[in-house]
Amino acid sequence: MTVYDESTAIGSGPDPMGGWRPRATPPIGVDLTGEQKLACAFRILAHAGFSENMAGHITWADRDDDSLLINPWGLWWDEVSASDVCRVDSNGAVIEGKWDVTPAYHIHTELHRRRPDARVVVHNHPYYVTLLAAVGVLPMIAHQTGSLYDDDLSLVEEYGGEVDDAELGRDLADRIGDRNNVILASHGIITTADTIELAVYRAASIDRFCRLAYDILLLGKDPLPIEKSVRAAMQKALVERAAGVYWAGAVRKLLRTDPGVLD
Repeated sequence: MTVYDESTAIGSGPDPMGGWRPRATPPIGVDLTGEQKLACAFRILAHAGFSENMAGHITWADRDDDSLLINPWGLWWDEVSASDVCRVDSNGAVIEGKWDVTPAYHIHTELHRRRPDARVVVHNHPYYVTLLAAVGVLPMIAHQTGSLYDDDLSLVEEYGGEVDDAELGRDLADRIGDRNNVILASHGIITTADTIELAVYRAASIDRFCRLAYDILLLGKDPLPIEKSVRAAMQKALVERAAGVYWAGAVRKLLRTDPGVLD
């Protein structure tokens, strides 16, 4: 996957993977630490409607050890700053940071153990995702951005309560399998990715995807079909070209309006 960040300027020319590539992309303008990036992720997703007050958590395996960055217990996503971010070991014990963390970290630690590709794990209860989760319905692909989730979205149909120990975490990780987007019945959603940029893009886009599906259900109409080959090409383009520039633009906007996120 190609990720565009503040240091990227790509010369135009044929893409060996096929398709158009930008000559250059606008930079964020500052270099960010891992803690600053994660704090930005929380606030971006909160502003996008992905969060439910103090609920939810994001973990990021940002180093080549067993530790994870995670948000502290008790802060709403839109108030998390870099200095609030904690680091936990593979069992969820805080090894860096001034706060406690959620007992539901087992959702994340067991998934990280099973999925080396899941460097970032995002969990929360955005409204329209949760609405469809309450009735056990997966959204249909009715718009090109929905291709981002084509063959990469599933439903865990049984609600088993809070995942607050390793055994429950292992069971949920088994149910999630290799999907990057999993709706949890009567609960919320888990989104994973190999980079913070792609994880935030997937998470920021999912609730609108579900809202569109919900509104189509209200219309009582079937959406116009999108050919499988078109969906596959669009998914590739969104992952390779849209995720990084979405992240950069969202961070630039955040730093203009809420620069304290980096503190």
